[in-house]
Amino acid sequence: MPVGAEEPKAAAENPELLAQFEARIARGEKIEPRDWMPAAYRKQLIRMIEQHAHSEIIGALPEGTWITRAPGFRRKLALMAKVQDEVGHAQLLYSAAETLGKSREEMINDLINGKSKYSNVFNYPAETWADVAVIGFLIDAAAIVNQVANSKGSYGPYCRPWNGFVMKRVFTSSKVTRFLFGWQRERPCSGICYNKP
Repeated sequence: MPVGAEEPKAAAENPELLAQFEARIARGEKIEPRDWMPAAYRKQLIRMIEQHAHSEIIGALPEGTWITRAPGFRRKLALMAKVQDEVGHAQLLYSAAETLGKSREEMINDLINGKSKYSNVFNYPAETWADVAVIGFLIDAAAIVNQVANSKGSYGPYCRPWNGFVMKRVFTSSKVTRFLFGWQRERPCSGICYNKP
């Protein structure tokens, strides 16, 4: 367990340690797992990183169901790469949360039992290939903006992976855009967009 994960209450509320901690953040320094941190900071980080990791996993599920139904071999390959990236992001995020003292098993159990949350945007059905492409495009665009902001945060293990994630998101987003524009060349949108599989 990381240093400070179960600190005595007196140390956790020490105003001197808190002032040093806040000064480090104000200077733009990254907080590392073995550094002292307030209990509320640790708790919020676990909640935020855990929710983000769950969202990556849950977000891959609707896309994963479309791998075998994607129109064309190249789209199947691109969708497999996207799902693999999402699950890989989740694994890195679970690892970052584990540095704060909560096990991956606990996080997964909390997700299954409804104690932990994920982004509810992934609850929208993807009934057509058009749904997959448009949802993917919009979510990736929003994720790029969000992840650039996350890379500037204060917790090192959470911030460091974002530069690579953003580059992958840009690549994935460009693939989804090709899916959207590909329809115009292949057939009218009314045929591919609205027909359910």
